Amino acid sequence: MSRIQIVLVITFLFQQVAISQTNQEGQFLQKVGVLDSLYSKSLNEHREIYVQLPANYDPNTNQKYPVVYVLDGEIFLPTVNNVLSFYSGGFMPEMVIVGISNSNNRMRDLTTSKVTEMYGMPFEQEHGEAANFSEFIETELIPFVENKYPVTSFRTLIGHSYGGLFTIYTLINQPHLFSNYLAIDPSLDWDKQKLLSEAKGALKRQNYEGKSLFISLGGQLHLQNTDVTIEHVMQDTSAFTLFARSNMAFSNMVEQNKNNGLSFRWKFYPNDLHGTIPFPSIMDGLIFDFEWYQMENINKFNNPETSREVLFTIINNRANKLKRYFGYDVPPYPQDIFNVLGYMSLDMEQLEKSKMFFELAIKFYPNSANVYDSMADYYERNRDYKNALNFVIKAFEISGEENHKQRIKDLKEKITEVGIDPN
Repeated sequence: MSRIQIVLVITFLFQQVAISQTNQEGQFLQKVGVLDSLYSKSLNEHREIYVQLPANYDPNTNQKYPVVYVLDGEIFLPTVNNVLSFYSGGFMPEMVIVGISNSNNRMRDLTTSKVTEMYGMPFEQEHGEAANFSEFIETELIPFVENKYPVTSFRTLIGHSYGGLFTIYTLINQPHLFSNYLAIDPSLDWDKQKLLSEAKGALKRQNYEGKSLFISLGGQLHLQNTDVTIEHVMQDTSAFTLFARSNMAFSNMVEQNKNNGLSFRWKFYPNDLHGTIPFPSIMDGLIFDFEWYQMENINKFNNPETSREVLFTIINNRANKLKRYFGYDVPPYPQDIFNVLGYMSLDMEQLEKSKMFFELAIKFYPNSANVYDSMADYYERNRDYKNALNFVIKAFEISGEENHKQRIKDLKEKITEVGIDPN
């Protein structure tokens, strides 16, 4: 394999390592979100959720994943899943997706205060119970998910419209629940912008270090006049621009309180309406929320001249960075990347570098039989059959697979042939 081919393969792996979806049933192009439910004492009702595990999830391992909670999950879970399918690996981690159904009692659960009228008409629909719904999420849903599914405590919340209102309500009132907040075209005009008044003090007072917020705004700034543009919408005082002005006013408020540590981005989508903006917002918002996760120094890995010491430093710096953000140890790269880099270095006779990659794979994936089997390949290629045997034995202890059992037998025969004591 030429150096150009090696560079192309490494680049492809870094970009595509988690992109594929396995279609196990065959008759579906895509089938996502397994239905589950729990009874809520807070809400006095059963609540449905939809759960999607990562494509590469293996129930035989102990690996856990960050988790994304998606309001209106029956609508938006497939979009989140599609974004993760393309961007996880290099741009963001693989994650478990939990879609919360809001098909019933949506107005009740996602609105943040009581009103008596809407658009000048008496309003009698049940509403204003966001505090109760938040209690359900914190005391019932999150524990349920963490007890049943392979998730960590690193959580992201995504909401659109009233769901966006609830997302910002949670950031203001219970910021500890989530690390990332993605509010899509949020209905911050609710109850005469009451949440904006509540947010003013919270944004100054609270510490949002390590948290991020992405907010989007759709292109329909004035409900009746398309001539109103982003440059002068804030000068309009009519009810027809209150939705857009509320969004922008809150965003300005966040910008004025940069000392609170919140990582923030606001984006205007001039060509999208309220109903189309979720798709680009979910993509852009998740990429922004995980900017710190994106792989760096790929050019160093692409260059066979990069020293072992430099690569070792890059890998450990990334591991330390991920631990700082997630709050727990996270492998800096998927094990497939360590393996491929190890084999490519071995093919190029860069033995120290090859051994380093295989050793790091074992360090970060100690419960994987594959990494020990790869280490055995390294030693067998170098005619160190005794060490190769030890690592295959370890692989067999984990996997119990017949191919590892047979390889143990083959290596013992090689050891005998060259006259080495296997003990």
